[in-house]
Amino acid sequence: MGVPMLPTISTFFIVVSAILVAIGWVLIAQRKVEAHKKVMMAAGVSALTFFIIYASRTVFIGNTAFGGPDELKGYYTFFLIFHITLATVGAVFGLTSLLSGYKNNLKLHRKIGPITSIIWFFVAITGVLVYLLLYVIYEGGETTSVIKAILGF
Repeated sequence: MGVPMLPTISTFFIVVSAILVAIGWVLIAQRKVEAHKKVMMAAGVSALTFFIIYASRTVFIGNTAFGGPDELKGYYTFFLIFHITLATVGAVFGLTSLLSGYKNNLKLHRKIGPITSIIWFFVAITGVLVYLLLYVIYEGGETTSVIKAILGF
């Protein structure tokens, strides 16, 4: 069985968003403000594309449960909950960073932008790890409701 298309595409977009955030960091360090704005908006669009694909898949198809060994399920669940929490915090910080930059509230933007970036790098890394654990390293388990997929009941 190959890897499923929608999770592969959505994971691609989260990776692209993190790469764009890194490029945006370099651009602002070089004082290329307009290029920074464009790249960070593209990072936001990429992250939003991920979320739309993920949410659509969750609503219409369901989530895939961990299919690896039973003795690793508890660790996987803890890691997944950590990733989901980090992603939620990262999304809130990301929206705040994008809006504060867009509205030229540079005091807030400069304060939370670097924190947001670091959080987002960890979201992307943990997201890729979740993808690898669900679809590459182990064969995915049952595709079912969110609660059952995450918690196993």
